[in-house]
Amino acid sequence: MAIERQLFRTLLRRWASGVAVVTTRAGDQVAGMTATSFCSVSLEPPLVLVCANEKALTLPVIEKAGGFSVNLLADDQHELSARFALSGNEALRFEGLVCRSGPTGSPWLPDTLAVLDCRTVARHDAGDHVILVGEVQVAEWDEARAPLLYYDAGYRRLTPPGA
Repeated sequence: MAIERQLFRTLLRRWASGVAVVTTRAGDQVAGMTATSFCSVSLEPPLVLVCANEKALTLPVIEKAGGFSVNLLADDQHELSARFALSGNEALRFEGLVCRSGPTGSPWLPDTLAVLDCRTVARHDAGDHVILVGEVQVAEWDEARAPLLYYDAGYRRLTPPGA
């Protein structure tokens, strides 16, 4: 017997994670979504995975593009996370943002903690989500930035050591 849905949600809220915005471009179509389901998979080759709801409007654009960027948000970017998480505002998500592009053509959001530009190498159906595995083509990070964290349905910041 599977665990009850609400208990499962409550338990998962107790897992702190970084916040990422997954972006992609297929021709003139640009898309992005906030994702807390992101992790490393392999060092050789360098692989990461992201999970997308099967109904996410960003998913078909990623699949058409064959790649995506994972933009790891910094601790002062909670508004950017919320912008890319809100359903129904897809046409406005990139409004006013000056983005660069990596080798896949996917947008790199400004002032993030880090960005990983990935070529999609595998897709796996998993319940109501799709697991996308990407091979990292290039990455950049900003050593001076701290990560944005998500815990118990809210954004958090790390406390500096010794504080």
